[in-house]
Amino acid sequence: MRAIFLDRDGVICENRSDHVKSWGEFRFLPGAKNSLAALSRLGLPIIVITNQAIIGRGMVPASVVDDIHWRMVAEVEAHGGRIDRVMYCPHRPEDRCGCRKPEPGMLLQVADEMGIDLAQSYLVGDAATDLVAGRRVGCQTFLVLTGRGLQQLLPTFRSVDQFTITRNLMGATTHILKAELHVADKLDLWSPTYVRRRSRPLSVASSF
Repeated sequence: MRAIFLDRDGVICENRSDHVKSWGEFRFLPGAKNSLAALSRLGLPIIVITNQAIIGRGMVPASVVDDIHWRMVAEVEAHGGRIDRVMYCPHRPEDRCGCRKPEPGMLLQVADEMGIDLAQSYLVGDAATDLVAGRRVGCQTFLVLTGRGLQQLLPTFRSVDQFTITRNLMGATTHILKAELHVADKLDLWSPTYVRRRSRPLSVASSF
């Protein structure tokens, strides 16, 4: 089984220099909900993997991050999309854990629990650390230029062997739709005519 892995900040929502510490600070990026609706119709698991060191730094408790994620998923579902699972690493960089990106721990954990073939999966991020984690397990990776993407171009070129640059999540979604549906460029890839929809339950979990 293949899957679509998405970073959160800078891919789905705005990346804040002071971090997203509450639902009131969460802002969907333009086109993100439409992208998730289109991806949802493919029938592949959609999994968010995100570093959330604000927990380890004591800025917010894990319950606040969980609340943000439940509300995010509810908004996505109200717009016709879905997110099947949210995984986050609560550790600080200095903790040197195996789950904080660029380490691939979260990807490996989800793959083991859900039977996902990582080498046939997709990963979308806005930083070199996202793409390094993806490439370590063989994912096809996309760097979006939203969030930190523009600033992360050079670090990504230096540390990742293969990746595709797209303007935003909508651009990455178009690439994934083309790959999965094997259709010509002239077709309306975003139309439900060419994709089928399947619902899955949400699972929200931290990775330790």
